[in-house]
Amino acid sequence: MPETKLAWQSKTVLLAVLPFVAAHLVLETHWWAVNFSPLAIWSLGLSLLLGLIALRMRSATLAGAATGAAINASLMFSTAVVPYQPWRTALIPVLVVLVLTSLATRFGRARKERLGLAEQRRGRAAAQVAANLGAAALAACELAQSWMIDRGITPAVGTQYVLVFAPMLAALAEAAADTISSEIGQALGGQARMITTLRRAETGVNGAVSIAGTMAGILAAAIVAVAGSLALRGGLEFALIALAGGIFGLLLDSLLGATLERRGWLNNDLVNFLSTASAAGFALLILALIPHHGAG
Repeated sequence: MPETKLAWQSKTVLLAVLPFVAAHLVLETHWWAVNFSPLAIWSLGLSLLLGLIALRMRSATLAGAATGAAINASLMFSTAVVPYQPWRTALIPVLVVLVLTSLATRFGRARKERLGLAEQRRGRAAAQVAANLGAAALAACELAQSWMIDRGITPAVGTQYVLVFAPMLAALAEAAADTISSEIGQALGGQARMITTLRRAETGVNGAVSIAGTMAGILAAAIVAVAGSLALRGGLEFALIALAGGIFGLLLDSLLGATLERRGWLNNDLVNFLSTASAAGFALLILALIPHHGAG
């Protein structure tokens, strides 16, 4: 089935993410503007700057850059604490994801162009950005935080409260891991194999994985997890949970690519959204299973 026939799935991803992000931005901007305006100014201003950088680097189209800026602002609002320091928010892991994926897309571009695998130079569209970052915004929102706290999955106060953001960071780690594993695997070559059968496959085929690409993806997930943990002061446990979620999502992405995407049932945007959501879900499962002694 041609990709154009599945365009409704990309629109579905946008509808699942953008209305929520837009509503969240309006409410948060109004609340913080009334109670502590510097936080609103920094969150919106830095997010706009990040969107402009992505546009200038041709990492995203105009609509894609605007979508990314809105999602980043939503994430910054969700992870903000007072006293406010912008670098102690989700801005840092999002920035790391942007840098890593931009570098990976450019790495070995000549080879990828010869193979017909290179990403378009105009950058990622709005649906692609929403598919990669939208699950993180949903996982970090106040409703998700309250749900986890009310059920005792994470403490409401103390040093362990930051664990509430582990699903968000896991989704970001998976977003980086997916792109890096694909781009590096294509650039370096090496024998690719189908994740479902381990039979040899051509580079770039949905569901085909290589050792170099997989290791690069796991490394990227680790970098995002560590950067996010340092920014949010989450500690080793926080980083490891996010990394585990990112790796789980990376493997599921390949599995979906080898099965449902290859059969024409899912397009790449929906696969990416489901994979980042699964990373957040796996991190949530870990949080639910491990004991937390007190609130720190």
